[in-house]
This record gives sequence, C-alpha cells and structure tokens, in this order.
Amino acid sequence: MKKTALILYFFIVFFAANGQNKFPDQWVLGANYQYGVVLPEYSNILQLVNDEVKSGAITISKQTIGTTTWQQLYNYPELGISFFYTTLGNADVYGSEFAIFPYATLHLLQKKKFSIDNTLGVGLGYATKKFDLEKNYLNVAVGSHFNIHFNFKLGLQYSITKKIMLRSGFSFDHLSNGNLAEPNLGLNNLTVYGGLAYFLSAQAEKIKTELEPHKKTTSYEALYSFGGKHTRALTSKFYFTSSASFSAIYKLFRAFHLSIGADVFYDSATEVELKSKNQAYKKSYDFSSGIHLGQHLVYNRLSVILQEGFYFIPNKAVNKPMYNRGIVKYQLTKNFSVRIAMKSHLHILDYPEIGVGFNW
Repeated sequence: MKKTALILYFFIVFFAANGQNKFPDQWVLGANYQYGVVLPEYSNILQLVNDEVKSGAITISKQTIGTTTWQQLYNYPELGISFFYTTLGNADVYGSEFAIFPYATLHLLQKKKFSIDNTLGVGLGYATKKFDLEKNYLNVAVGSHFNIHFNFKLGLQYSITKKIMLRSGFSFDHLSNGNLAEPNLGLNNLTVYGGLAYFLSAQAEKIKTELEPHKKTTSYEALYSFGGKHTRALTSKFYFTSSASFSAIYKLFRAFHLSIGADVFYDSATEVELKSKNQAYKKSYDFSSGIHLGQHLVYNRLSVILQEGFYFIPNKAVNKPMYNRGIVKYQLTKNFSVRIAMKSHLHILDYPEIGVGFNW
C-alpha cells in the first residue's frame, strides 16, 4: 500500500508538471491515501479482523462557479467521480473492494486558501471475496460480489498554490448489497485520509448574483414503488415487494422541504420469515402500513430524502414500531418523478425500491 500511495502522488505531480492549460476550466484531478480500521458494528465480524484498512482513490471532478442559482445556493459545490480501492481487514475472508461512485463536495466553510468540506458519494462496489458455504463460510458480512458503496467524508482543504491543494480528514465507507443477497451484515470502515488535488487549468472567477425571494408552497405526490429481497434464512429465492405512498410536501426553503404522508407495503417474504420462527401466518400479514415524516435536501431536479415512519398496521415479520427510507429522487418533468430508495428498520436494511411518482 505504500507503493500505491507513491503511485497516486506521482500521478498528481505528473499532471501538475504537464497539464499546461490543455484541459477545460475548473476540472480537478485528485488522489487520496487512507488508513484506518473496520468499525465493530457486529462482534462476530470484528473477531475476524486481523489487519488495518488501507485504501486509495483517484478522483476527477469539476468545481462549479455559480452558473446556476443552485450552484450559488450550495456555495459552489464540487461534483465528481471517485475510483476507489480498499482492503477490508482480513484478506483471506473478506478480500478487498474496488468501487466507482459519483460524489458531491459541499464547502461548509470557505476562506481564501482554506475550507471545511463535507463529501457524500454512492455507487457500485466489487468485493473480491463473498460468502460461500463450502469455501468461505466465515464471511457472513458480504453475500455477493457486487454491492452498494456509500462514502461520507469530513475534511479540510488548503491551497498550497493557485493550482495545488492539500486535502485531509476522516472518511466513513460502507459496503453492502441492500439485502439483495444473503448474508448481508455489511462492512464499515473508518479511515483518516490525506491527498493532493490539482486544477488541470486556470480557475475561473465565481459568479455572484442576487437570488429571487423563495415562495413557500405545498405540493402533493402519489407514488408506486417495487423491489425485492432475500430472507434472513439464507434461501436462494427472491421475494417481491412493493409499496404505494401519498405525501404532502411543504417547500419551506428553496433547498429544503418537509413532508408528511402515508404508506402501504406488500412483502411476499412474510410467510417464509414467520414460519422460520415458528410463528402463525395469515395472508393479510403480507401487508403493513404507516405514516412518515420526510426531510428533503433539494438541488435543482435532484432531491436526497430521509423518511422516518411509524407503523399503525405493523410488519409482523419484523416486529418493529418504526421504519426508515433513504431516497434519491429525480424530477423528470413538472408532474413526473423517478426514485430509488432503501427501506430499513433503523440500521437493519430491508430492501431496495424503484419508484415512479406523480406530482401536482
């Protein structure tokens, strides 16, 4: 991994020496090296960890300059893609992971040469080792090669020159398949990172304009979603899930909305899950319903939404009073939207969803 770190930094230095303004304005090339630990979410996973986490990433991004209202509203975010590699704490059992994910960096506090940044990214990861009943039965964390990779960073950035920036901070990375294959306990890594970033050409001046006052309005949305899951019993069958939802959305601020709504869920795995626990089953138990509250972070047509729901007709198989959703929504037209979501019960993932909504 020391060799990997040297390669990453050489990559940056090479472009710094040879860029010569051949690239479009505001594109940034970066490289990070990360070192840390596997977080002990489950004790049986931690017992198998025998090494530290070592990671490396190459990023390509564009620093926005305020050509749209949204870029100015979010303090000129940096939007990019990361090519990521990491060890997972035990090469024999967990292997390692390659990932690629888009990300957005928000400058929480920005001065002339210094900024405090928050980065969020979600994409696709490939784990080199997964659970195998005969060859790798100890790996109860990863049940499939392809997984969802989530990244959260909180860090500092300092401009050494007009083109070269030093970056450092803390990174949290999560790997799991969203309950599309079992087992699926997932892996969490916490690392300290350090790296360099280089502007591939001259930086442009940021645009500042007076924003129009925001009008507080309420809209409504009807939504149908479908998904699927495996059960916790390690069966190979894939079970269909779906939901119907209605929400009232209050546009409190231009970039932040609040919502309240109702959900009806259908889960065809309920029978198998109840019978595996020797519990009674009725066909009506496939259905559950509840009410939810939502917080929407809005960037133009894209929204990132967190929902907290409370069952009034409970999910018999889960037997929890509360459910959650993490949602990424895109507004196709004035009236139609699409979304992907992950339903969970606190930190326990249930299943992913794809949905289509009608807004008015």
